[in-house]
Amino acid sequence: QVQFVESGGGLVQPGGSLTLSCGAPGITLGDYAVGWFRQAPGKEREEISCTSASDSSALYADSVKGRFTISRDNAKKTVYLQMNSLKPDDTAVYFCAADIMRRRCAVLGQSREYRYWGQGTHVTVSS
Repeated sequence: QVQFVESGGGLVQPGGSLTLSCGAPGITLGDYAVGWFRQAPGKEREEISCTSASDSSALYADSVKGRFTISRDNAKKTVYLQMNSLKPDDTAVYFCAADIMRRRCAVLGQSREYRYWGQGTHVTVSS
């Protein structure tokens, strides 16, 4: 089964940083926009960022704008999420997925074409 593999999660104190990685060994990453999502306990999954294949431009949800940075290395088949100034509200399971219909990101939360979901990586922000 083709899917992303997320890693880099863990326990971090408020104000700390983490870098998540999303590996795509069986996917031609350069063909797709890729989104990072998160799902907090008891909440719905939300799309927090997306990187376009066409020009590596990025979109961010208001909740993470200015703190998180998405990037991609198509040659290494990996998408990253640098997370700074972490808050307890950032505690969630983080996932990535490819928008198989687009090379350029759609408005966050609007696409229904995300595929290749991984198992996610847990991030806990707590003192």
